[in-house]
Amino acid sequence: MSILRVGYIPEHFSTPIQFARLNGYFKEQGTTVELIEYPSGSGHLISSLNADEIDIAVGLTEAFVRGIADTANPKDLKYEIVGTYVNSPLNWAVSTGVDRDDINSLKDLQNGKMGVSRIGSGSYVMSFVLAADQGFEEPFQEFPVCHTFQQLRKRANDGSCDAFMWEYYTTKKYYESPKELKMVGNIYTPWPSWVIVRNKKQDNKCTLAFTKAIDLGIEYFNKYPQDAIDYIHKNLDYSEADAREWLKTVEFNTSGCHNFLNSDQVILKTLGILRSANVLQLDDVQQEENMKYGIAQF
Repeated sequence: MSILRVGYIPEHFSTPIQFARLNGYFKEQGTTVELIEYPSGSGHLISSLNADEIDIAVGLTEAFVRGIADTANPKDLKYEIVGTYVNSPLNWAVSTGVDRDDINSLKDLQNGKMGVSRIGSGSYVMSFVLAADQGFEEPFQEFPVCHTFQQLRKRANDGSCDAFMWEYYTTKKYYESPKELKMVGNIYTPWPSWVIVRNKKQDNKCTLAFTKAIDLGIEYFNKYPQDAIDYIHKNLDYSEADAREWLKTVEFNTSGCHNFLNSDQVILKTLGILRSANVLQLDDVQQEENMKYGIAQF
């Protein structure tokens, strides 16, 4: 049996994936999985999908939609969206260096340098959405590529970038003692935040075995919230209190992760906002044509 190479971001949202591994759900479904960590985020997942380095990825909706919509030739697409993983929106915190007394609000970031993990990542795409939401005439002046959350924090403090965006609960402890960052504001994604994506070479049987195991991981997560809190606290560097608070905000897909819930509505809304934020380069007709090639069919 071939091994399914799965790229994921090792943060609290990955807990049902780990429950699927720890509880033997992948084995129950007859699939062998290699879980590969991508701490640098969704932009790196996209690069690895395009390079045939992974078979399945779990990452941020906006990054994958942007990547599909802006592919010059839809026949060149290497990946497609399988289904929804997380229904709830993502709370993006906007952070700057702890000693940046000149930055105290989102408005202070106009014409600034917004650090990103990679071009095309969620942190990159959402910076355009943030600029549009704030009414900035232009997106940010520069997008220093910092690769990892650790490097983003470092460069926000050494002045290489003015601010960066990352998920709130992952960032929260760096606002507290000892303070490393200052929170400037936040913005929520106006769409379900996480999706499962596959390399187009993957067949439906392997994909459905994987998503069924994830469904069982989500079921366990919801049934045993204290186990989820304990896992997040002990393995993912979050306080128990933050893990407990985050659980109140997150809603995983309980309708089967092979289902891209409200796909037409989600795609149109995401494309509309990305267009208004000037994230996308191709014309509207080409973007929508690309999306037809970018959704898995079962």
